[in-house]
Amino acid sequence: MSVHPNNPALKSWIEVPQNSDFPIQNLPFGIFKTAQSTERVGIRIGDFVIDLKVLFVLGYLENLPFELSDFDNKYLNSLMEKGKKGTRDLRNRISKLLDSNFTDLQKNEHHVGQVLIPIDQVTMCMPVKIGDYTDFYSSREHATNVGTMFRDPANALLPNWLWIPVGYHGRASSVILSGQDIHRPKGQIKPDPNADPIFAPCRNLDFELETAFITFDGKALGDSISTAEAEDYIFGMCLFNDWSARDIQTWEYVPLGPFLAKNFASSISPWIVTMDALEPFKCDGPEQEPKVLSYLEFEGQKSYDINLSVNLQPENGEENLICRSNLKYMYWNMSQQLAHHTVNGCNIKCGDLMGSGTISGPTEDSYGSMLELAWKGTKPLKLSDGTERKFIQDNDTVIMRGYCEKDGVRVGFGEVKAKILPAK
Repeated sequence: MSVHPNNPALKSWIEVPQNSDFPIQNLPFGIFKTAQSTERVGIRIGDFVIDLKVLFVLGYLENLPFELSDFDNKYLNSLMEKGKKGTRDLRNRISKLLDSNFTDLQKNEHHVGQVLIPIDQVTMCMPVKIGDYTDFYSSREHATNVGTMFRDPANALLPNWLWIPVGYHGRASSVILSGQDIHRPKGQIKPDPNADPIFAPCRNLDFELETAFITFDGKALGDSISTAEAEDYIFGMCLFNDWSARDIQTWEYVPLGPFLAKNFASSISPWIVTMDALEPFKCDGPEQEPKVLSYLEFEGQKSYDINLSVNLQPENGEENLICRSNLKYMYWNMSQQLAHHTVNGCNIKCGDLMGSGTISGPTEDSYGSMLELAWKGTKPLKLSDGTERKFIQDNDTVIMRGYCEKDGVRVGFGEVKAKILPAK
């Protein structure tokens, strides 16, 4: 595999601030617009966006399997339809154009001025037209914590959990971009277990710290994707906050699982970091016992060392770091999730979104939800302004960030954030 940008010694002629999430080793894809331009495909480096539409028109992307319409587009789907090789070759080409040792672009100041846009001049847009959305439940620590709180602690995990990557089909229409505010959802809740339910705004609103992956086109209906093939069908990853109305969910989830508690909003970060950029940060995942069934077996490292954090910011207050976790804690990895998703012949489409499930670690400060951090409201979190939180209050903002770091190179995702507004 030839992935030019992954060389840790690579330097760009574009200045990249220290500790930026977006060095030349990253080059994530997104959709942006400016006051002068419509939505189009861009690549992030440092505090700039590379306009791929203009770069194509100027002739820098010749002999690649792309057309102008792939870049002059409101979504990345058309670009992703070129598959793993096409997007890899494109990212390799961009990295060479930005490499300090290559002068093709950097020597032409007129062209540089056209393709290089300061990040403060762009508005980020929804990167992918999501056809379907699936959310998994793959953190053993999270599943154990929830099972302990709501069931018998001695039998916290349900009998199937160590055998299958549990998941459910979510609502793609309410997946929204970072920065879009959310009104508190309403629904049926049952505050008094001995009384009838009531209709009211959610009282136990929660975040869920997740990542998500975006797929290329999969196989035909009836065919399966193996764990060995899975990474060839994954374009990249983003941060994902799968908001949850805990009290609505508690009342509605039996017998068919989440519904109104989960379909009101799920927030994603705007930059899609390719699996190629994340390749250097692969690591071993947790030991899986009992031994998984044959279609879930895999070889090599399939987990990723991605540092994750959650900050809670009250209205007119400062950010409070309330969680540090890591994707490497996940029991079921993405290759297993995709293999299980398709083992029955389910057909994956270009632009499908797969949520990891809440990412909780082994310590109390690494729990990926308020439900766990405040332990069902029994251990309220104290904030710097003196207030406490059992769950998310109106006008609170939740900010999630994530990055990998190795050999002096930091590859990050930026952030996903949203403010909770009062119920309508």
